[in-house]
Amino acid sequence: MLGFIGNVLSSAGLRLFVLGSGIGNGARLALAGLKATRAPGGLRKNLALLLADPSRQRQVLATLRGFAPNLSLKRKLVAAYDNTGTVIVTRRADVMDVLRRDDDFAVVYGPRMQELTAGANFFLGMQPSWDYTRDTSAMRLAMQHTDVAERVAPRAADLAHSVVAQSGGVIDLPPALTRHIPWDMVADYFGTPGPNPETMQRWTTRLFWYLFGDLGADPHLHEQAMKDAEGLRDYLDTAIAERKASGAKIDDVLGRCLALQAAGTPGMDDLGIRNNLLGLVIGAIPTISKAACLAMDELMRRPDVLRRARTAALMDDPGKLAGFVWEALRFNPHNPILYRRATRDTVIAPGTLRQVTVRKGQMVFAATLSAMFDPYDIDAPELFRTSRPFSDQIIWGTGMHTCFGAVINAAVIPAILKPLLAQNGLRRAGGAEGQIQTAGTPFPEHFVLHFDPE
Repeated sequence: MLGFIGNVLSSAGLRLFVLGSGIGNGARLALAGLKATRAPGGLRKNLALLLADPSRQRQVLATLRGFAPNLSLKRKLVAAYDNTGTVIVTRRADVMDVLRRDDDFAVVYGPRMQELTAGANFFLGMQPSWDYTRDTSAMRLAMQHTDVAERVAPRAADLAHSVVAQSGGVIDLPPALTRHIPWDMVADYFGTPGPNPETMQRWTTRLFWYLFGDLGADPHLHEQAMKDAEGLRDYLDTAIAERKASGAKIDDVLGRCLALQAAGTPGMDDLGIRNNLLGLVIGAIPTISKAACLAMDELMRRPDVLRRARTAALMDDPGKLAGFVWEALRFNPHNPILYRRATRDTVIAPGTLRQVTVRKGQMVFAATLSAMFDPYDIDAPELFRTSRPFSDQIIWGTGMHTCFGAVINAAVIPAILKPLLAQNGLRRAGGAEGQIQTAGTPFPEHFVLHFDPE
């Protein structure tokens, strides 16, 4: 009986805490909105800038967790993919449920993926099926997890050390490190460098934006993306044909795909190889670059944490430093929301006070940022703790559509940042230079940091 009473009191206390957090964060948002309204241009002009701040995003989500943890709207917030409305899901249990119920909540990227390939889908846009199993299985044979520790991470670490050592104490993070190193991985490990680094980086970044971030269906972006997709297809078709004609036996992903083709592996014809490589390179460069920049930005907001991160970077313990990176990305993730579309009428959180009915065709926003701060499941979520279990994170998604390159990302992002974090006097450049500049895109284009070279 005492245990039951204790559980009831604990549950009630937690509920009051969540409500109080919702009230407090709602009040802070209201104050920030009032200031934005009074600023030049008014709320309409300043709203996007206000909500781009990850701390404001967390306030919005905390308010929803307190008062409307599963919010159903008739309004369509996504124009890029067909839907009948929107449901915003904020509790961790419900976010995880949505991302793991593939039969009820489907990925929607297939139509745009088919535009990029000029025909076939890529497994990121597939539901459970033979095609999905065939393609993911073949690419896991070509991209073996052991490659990460033996080849990918050491090369990234060596290149990062070289770039930082030669920078003279001033480094523009995206072009020098966070885009350059994943491009080098695409060139050396995948075997697909592109016509030149700049073109491959531009292609992949814009196509990632078009696939996953163009919620408003921008016609100008569509026009640019179609040109980039044609260029990337032509390049990959040529690279495959030239590698086959040369007879070269090179141990990279392209070479392994061709070996699988020679062995009669299903789905490994030239077109299948091209489409799989197209999807993978689109995901590699922009994901790693943005996540690395956001992690660094979050660490720079916290001087004491940054000092401790430097200590970790000077140690020969990759796991120690990784804890700082993942916790920084919990506060400032590269992808705070994942979206799915309901395949049929269904229910989220049945039998609870937050139960919500989802109608067929509604787009469901699974707020992973909110899930990583849900006090019902995350201990002291507002504290920056580098010792948290990795299971607290949902940085790369979960379930069937967990990021295919998650193992690579987990090794490469800390490797990119380690030599920079180890520097003495690491600081932002003055003014706007020292802040992440996106140049009108969702991706970091410039972010200048200074340090005191030895």
